[in-house]
Amino acid sequence: MPETSGSSTGPAPPGAVVELRVHGVSGATAEQVLDRPHAHQVAGDGSGGFYRPRPGYPDSAGPDGVIPEAYRWSDLPSGTAVRTLSLVFMLPFMLCNVAVWMRPRSAGRRWGMKALCRVLGLTLTALYVLSIVGVALDLIAWRCMASPTCLAEREWLSWLGGRPVGLRLAVLSLVPVAAIGVVWWLGARPGKPFATFRAPPPSRDNALQLGAIGQWDAEPFVGRLRSIHVAAAFGTLDASLLAARIGSSPSVVTIVLAVLVGAILVACLAVVCAHPLIDRPDAGPGVDRLIRGLRTAAGATTVLVAAVVVFDSAPWPEHHGLPRYGATVAGIFVAQTALLAAIAFSVLRQPGPRRRPLRGRGAATVAAVSTGLAVAFSSELVYRFADMLDRHAPTAERIMTSPPLAYKWAIFGFVVAVATTLASAGLVTLISRPARLRAGAEIAARDFPDAPPEAAPRLRQVQRTIARARFTDRLESLTVVYATLVALGLATSVFGLMGHYPADVVNRLLGIPGDLVNFFIGVGSYVIAALLLALLIGGIFAYRTAEFRRYVGVVWDLGTFWPRAAHPFAPACYAERAVPELTRRITYLVGRGDAVVLSGHSHGSVLLAATVLQLPDGVSDRVALLTYGTPLRRLYARLFPAYVDEEILREVGRRVGWRWINLWRDTDHIGGWLFAPHRPGDPTAPDDPAAAVDRRMIDPSDVVPPPSDVVPPPIHGHWPCESDERFEDAIRELAGRLRAGGG
Repeated sequence: MPETSGSSTGPAPPGAVVELRVHGVSGATAEQVLDRPHAHQVAGDGSGGFYRPRPGYPDSAGPDGVIPEAYRWSDLPSGTAVRTLSLVFMLPFMLCNVAVWMRPRSAGRRWGMKALCRVLGLTLTALYVLSIVGVALDLIAWRCMASPTCLAEREWLSWLGGRPVGLRLAVLSLVPVAAIGVVWWLGARPGKPFATFRAPPPSRDNALQLGAIGQWDAEPFVGRLRSIHVAAAFGTLDASLLAARIGSSPSVVTIVLAVLVGAILVACLAVVCAHPLIDRPDAGPGVDRLIRGLRTAAGATTVLVAAVVVFDSAPWPEHHGLPRYGATVAGIFVAQTALLAAIAFSVLRQPGPRRRPLRGRGAATVAAVSTGLAVAFSSELVYRFADMLDRHAPTAERIMTSPPLAYKWAIFGFVVAVATTLASAGLVTLISRPARLRAGAEIAARDFPDAPPEAAPRLRQVQRTIARARFTDRLESLTVVYATLVALGLATSVFGLMGHYPADVVNRLLGIPGDLVNFFIGVGSYVIAALLLALLIGGIFAYRTAEFRRYVGVVWDLGTFWPRAAHPFAPACYAERAVPELTRRITYLVGRGDAVVLSGHSHGSVLLAATVLQLPDGVSDRVALLTYGTPLRRLYARLFPAYVDEEILREVGRRVGWRWINLWRDTDHIGGWLFAPHRPGDPTAPDDPAAAVDRRMIDPSDVVPPPSDVVPPPIHGHWPCESDERFEDAIRELAGRLRAGGG
């Protein structure tokens, strides 16, 4: 990797100690990461680049002459506005992809879990197509265009009104075809940051799964998986049209096409589970031709189905909605319920600490959340269009544009899940608050034993901050509650299959008035719309506003950190570029004679841990590691136990010769300690090198104003600490150990 310079003085001479600083999810500028006003790029590009202070300016060097260098990667998971917005609309696909990485550690369940998550991903793609079919074909082509009242004052629909049913369906089938094309384009779009970058071949220790990220070129596999999902999407559209066409006097051609579509869908289901066939980068041209042929066959079949729908002269069945569409949607919901139950059964059999519900169980939880969001978004789309179409219609005619019962049950289940989870959150907050406040008071009293009486308000503020930071650990149980309720809500779709309305069932079983149930369904629809709007605004501001990104960016960056293994329409994995790029840069610096102190904040520490596991032995001997605000143990070890655990963390320490310091604060709601918290009274293990890694930082540094100020020092929480003297002391210590060649 060539070194470039924006100054005539050129790059720093070899033989120095370089601090390679990797930021977290803050989306900061290079100057902010370096904590210096002037920076220039020395390697990389605008999406992922390496920056140093400009030579000749004051304070261009760090403590003890250490040369600071920043790796800015925040544009890799965000980039253009299209990519940012795709994170919002593809959120269910992204969470489904994350679920497969949250499997238990047991290798025996790896393949079964992958197959279940991939099949669940196929159902999400099918549900996406069915929601568009529900709007374009069921509500508009079949119902609205057959009703003069609905067509009144709607010129954008009346041009096709009164035409034969088959022609209306065939023309408006272009809408779901276009929707398939959109997600196909978004999934296939490499994005500028990834277009010219390919990972190096695997080096060693592939068993260290965190260290294997970025050691393979995932595009061949993702391309195969994408072709399978596109074929399944076209097959879902074809099945919806043929199910309606077969309702009366099916012809031989219609039956043959139905058999062909069924064969395509079964083939998609079989191939997506054939891990050895599609996972290998060197699967061979035969496999790629087979899968591309499946996609081509599905597209060609769609053309044939549209032609049959237009030219088949058999009469269409009399039905108030697209025949069998409601049953198809309910069937998808039931299938998703069965898949979630199978995933839950698989992970619950895995032994693990019961006091941490997400350790090894997160796959089932996140899969349920992913499915719940997809169902909620699909239901809201159909429900909102139905409400728009019948807004001015007489009450007696509104049933003509009423959405299928399965969607009503889905919205009702969403309302129950959200309301119950919010109530549980309030209850957990109230119950846990005294214990959290006591812990915060104990820590504050221990850290500031000599605080004067006038500092009591500041001490209470510190106490409350610590209490809020500890609430993160309570989110696990709330997530499990929500996921369980989502799964139960999906199961109620069986009532939709039997033709029962939510209001009637709830009134009969619980005695709640049906009008109240319908009111809650309407409220739930608006809640989903508000959630979509909030996600849209959040997706924009998360990558355009640094302050806002600190709160929501962790979700996006965590989701896009993992390669696409379950759903090809999930956003691209930025770690496939960032980790090899960091590895190459560190190897270059060490190769020219430098020693490197790696310092990573928050999610940047995760990137550095994966990078250290890929460094060759000769390179890692000249590397030290400083982490601060790291979620490696607090979040990643709980959520991804098969890829991050104490064994992996200890391997990271061994790779750098235990030249590792981790700074953490009790006020941090994301980061924490790795091996030992080192609070007063905690047991020590002097013979264990890991025991010397963690160092707790008192936050704030004091509760009374210093002589030079009128306000006390700020509470930093999860914010970076590059300007803190304790951070600079850690850099000096690690640089000294590298210069001395010691561990």
